[in-house]
Amino acid sequence: MPALADPAELERRLGRPLTPVEAARAGALLDDASALVRAYTGQTFSRVDDDQVVLRAQQGEIRLPQRPVHDVTAVVAIGAGGAPDLPVVGWQWDGLDILRTMTDSPVINLPELWYEEDVEAYPGTYRVTYSHGDATVPADVIAVVARMALRTLTAPTVAATVTSETLGPYSYRTDGSGAGTAVVMTDDDRQMLKLAGYRPAAGMSLVRRR
Repeated sequence: MPALADPAELERRLGRPLTPVEAARAGALLDDASALVRAYTGQTFSRVDDDQVVLRAQQGEIRLPQRPVHDVTAVVAIGAGGAPDLPVVGWQWDGLDILRTMTDSPVINLPELWYEEDVEAYPGTYRVTYSHGDATVPADVIAVVARMALRTLTAPTVAATVTSETLGPYSYRTDGSGAGTAVVMTDDDRQMLKLAGYRPAAGMSLVRRR
């Protein structure tokens, strides 16, 4: 996936062009920061049309993991033990991120033969087809990714987790999380993403994606 911010965003925040050394490192640091943000939030922050994802229903509700959701086009109950996958009818989308299957049971409008002989053939997992994501990366996500990369890029030394600097006869040396070669996510970064609503909701169950 492409980085969630580009080197131009780093230059805007520095107020100057990147030096040749900084420019050589910027792309990799932005990639690392983007990967950490995506892992923490569970969001891709890119537009995807007709994405298919397999999810487990909880009490008749399916929470769609990627936001914003633009539309939902299909919901299919997944069969087990030889039972066929069957389209679900009567589902409702709340316009945000919740699908309701209209019942607590995963067996919805199934052929009578399957319902009577093997209700357990439908364990409550569904294949949902939907479109989601932003056309452009949100500004607050860009801000977090850029500052994560800049902390490492502008560290006085590239020795991992160590920051040091000498000014004439004076010098200092401190352990600094995020300094050096490794990009890290701080509590402030996590808090900003959480307050913006990007942290996955509790109770969501994602089985797999295609």
